[in-house]
Parts: sequence; structure tokens; C-alpha cells
Amino acid sequence: MLPVNPERFLADLHMLRSFGAAGVGKGVVRPAYSDADIAARAWLAERMREAGLAVHVDPVGSVFGLAEGRSLLMGSHSDSQPEGGWLDGALGVIAALEVARSSVEAGGPAVSVVSFEDEEGRFGVTTGSAVWSGNLPLAKADGLTDRDGVTFADARARMPGRSEGFVDPSRFSGFLEMHIEQGPVLDREGEAIGVVDAIVGIRDMKITFVGEQNHAGTTPMQGRRDAFQALSRFNTLIAERFANVVTPATVWTIGHVALHPNASSIVPGKVTFSMQWRDGDADRLKRMEAIIRETAEEVAAKRGFDLSFGPMLGLEPVDMDARLRGALESAAVAEVPGRWRSMPSGALHDATNVSKLMPVAMLFVPSIGGISHAFGEDTDEADLVTGLNVLARAVDALG
Repeated sequence: MLPVNPERFLADLHMLRSFGAAGVGKGVVRPAYSDADIAARAWLAERMREAGLAVHVDPVGSVFGLAEGRSLLMGSHSDSQPEGGWLDGALGVIAALEVARSSVEAGGPAVSVVSFEDEEGRFGVTTGSAVWSGNLPLAKADGLTDRDGVTFADARARMPGRSEGFVDPSRFSGFLEMHIEQGPVLDREGEAIGVVDAIVGIRDMKITFVGEQNHAGTTPMQGRRDAFQALSRFNTLIAERFANVVTPATVWTIGHVALHPNASSIVPGKVTFSMQWRDGDADRLKRMEAIIRETAEEVAAKRGFDLSFGPMLGLEPVDMDARLRGALESAAVAEVPGRWRSMPSGALHDATNVSKLMPVAMLFVPSIGGISHAFGEDTDEADLVTGLNVLARAVDALG
């Protein structure tokens, strides 16, 4: 196994957390292109240089630390949710940095490192790796806006040191991404490692109902064209109509709602909301899309609303590469015999996009209480080191 340095690894992980540290516990606020994100990426770039890697910041702000010649690419992302934890994405970047650094020191295999930009979707879905992989053309990405109306083009222009060109993916033999599980399974079962067998697919779009804004005190209930009531009816119908289509592993979420004019004494005339759904079966994702569109059209027609759909964003389900996955499984057997499992990922990751370019595989460590995308996100440091050791064994075996 490569002689990784757990103390150095943990120190770097805690240092990265200091950029945007907030809230209780080990909370982090480091959204893509924020001041904290830009500062964190500058720090990461310097650590990569110190490790003997050549730094390349691509046009969207993803930071690569490149080994000479053909190499194995490893990493994740370092941006956070608007209220996130210290490990989501950051763990994969710092673990990759430590393995790459240790491999340089020991004369081991060539390992490159990446921190993709905007994995958390301030502007889309895993935006940085989606652009790099070709899943999302840069010109289309530039037109995306965040919830405050800022365009992706304007946001990425804030990132200093960007190159005009993207890294050629042909220089990499594969991609490994280490991550916290972001779910309760490993923690609940007392297991130390999860080797991912597949990542679910995702669909995400915005839906808008436009009714009629009016006085909340003088407008009779009968005949109102209340936009929130349209959303409420849509939500109820969707749950009913999905019942015979979905499985227990299928999830869907209305996570962001913008009501206009959002005032207590006004019947709202417009609502725009996010609709996101995830499943491991591409055909089921398509059937759910059809139900969503038909249901929205029915609600709009029955109650006299104008209806519009935003652009569809999404990624297909992805199976992990057998060779890379096998190396992780063998490393888990050696490191924690009887305390690991194969498992799917219900969360989306950059590995989904990268799979269009090269073989990919993923490794999970437990999330305490299954908590993620929250300030309470955490993992025991012994489990973090175990994950690092499994990753290092796999890289050493892959040569």
C-alpha cells in the first residue's frame, strides 16, 4: 500500500473546512464562485503545486493538479450547498491529494487530482464536470441562472487564473471518487466502507404556473386563480399518479418554490418551482417525466393557468467500471474484512459525467446518522482514515 500520511490528510481536510466555516458543528457555506470558494480553490492549487503537480484551472473554474504523462484521475468537488457540511466533496478532493502526494514521495503510480466546480448545482446539475464531459455545452451553461438571477457566465468570470482550454481527458486512464455516503446504511449497519456498484440517474427542471394576482381579502375563494393552490394540487396528484410507477428506491422532490409576489395579503399570481426525480432505471425516469408534464398540463387547463416548463437537466444512471470497482473491493477486503458492502449511490456525483470520458468507480465512508447537506454532517475521523487507506491500496494495485 502507498504510505499515506493520515495526520497530514486530516490537517488538510480541516484547513479546507476553514474556508467558509459557518453554523454549528463543522458547517460550511462555500457555494460555487463565492469568495470562500475562490479562496479555497486558490489554497488547493497551491497544495497541488507543493505536491509536485502542474495546476490547470479550466474555463469554468475546475482545478486540476496534473501528474506528468498518463495518470489515474482522482477527486471530487470543493464547493458546498448553501448550508453544507465539511466533507461533502471536500473529502474526495483531499483524499485524492494525499494519495497523489504520497505516490510522488514513494515513486508510485502517476495520480492526478481534480476539484470540479459547481457540483452542488448553484446553476445546474454537477455543472463543472458536465461541461468538461460534453454533457452540457459551455454556451448553454453560460445562460443558466441561479435563484438570484446571476448567470453562470458572470459567475465563472469571477474565478481568477482560468485557462482558455479544457484538460484533455485522454491523458487519464480512469477516475476514482471517494465520498461520504450521505445516507444511513453504512452507519446503521456498523460497516466502514461502501463500494459503489451504480449511480442513479437524475432529472431536474422548473415549472411555472401563472394565474391571477388579486386582493386576499376581497377576492372570493370560488373563481380564484391562486398559483399556490395550483402547486398544491399538482403535488397531490403527482404522489397519487407515481404510486404504480415508482419503487421504494425512487425519490422525487419539490425543493425550491418562488411565489410571486409572496405577500400575506395578496393572492399569488405566479409560482415557479423545482421538480427533481431520481431512479436507477432510465425508462422509469422517462415515464415519470411524462406523468409530470401531463399532470401540470391538466392542472393548468382545469383552473385556467398559463404553464411553462424550464429546460430539462439530468444525467443517466451509470454502472461502475468492473476493473476499478474490483480494485476497491479487494482493497476493502484487505483493510476491513467483513465490514464493507457493495451498494448503489442515491446521490449524484461528478463520476456520472466523467463516465462519458473514461472508466469510473466510487468509494463511500459512513455518514453519522445519515446526515448530509446540513451543518450536522460528519464522519468519525477513524472512518475517514480507513477510506483513505482503502483508496491508497486500490491505487497501488492498479499501478
